[in-house]
Amino acid sequence: MYLTKEVKEKIFLKHGKLKKNTGSTEAQIALFSFRIDHLSSHLKKNSKDFNTERSLVKLVGKRRSLLDYLKSKDILRYRNIIKELDLRK
Repeated sequence: MYLTKEVKEKIFLKHGKLKKNTGSTEAQIALFSFRIDHLSSHLKKNSKDFNTERSLVKLVGKRRSLLDYLKSKDILRYRNIIKELDLRK
């Protein structure tokens, strides 16, 4: 399993400031980014896995909507998370 409890806690601790702060926008974006990276590497090896491709597109859309929400609420937090995760935009 690629996404263990320890990996999640590490992501939430780094981006959510607490390991139990799983609902913060930054923590959710970081978790989605981790999952997107994993699915992208899977699709490079298995190009005909269309179910994974659909899941990847849905995750990208969720991350995009969270980024749009964060941009409308607090532009500084948006810029920080973009820089930390090295996302294009």
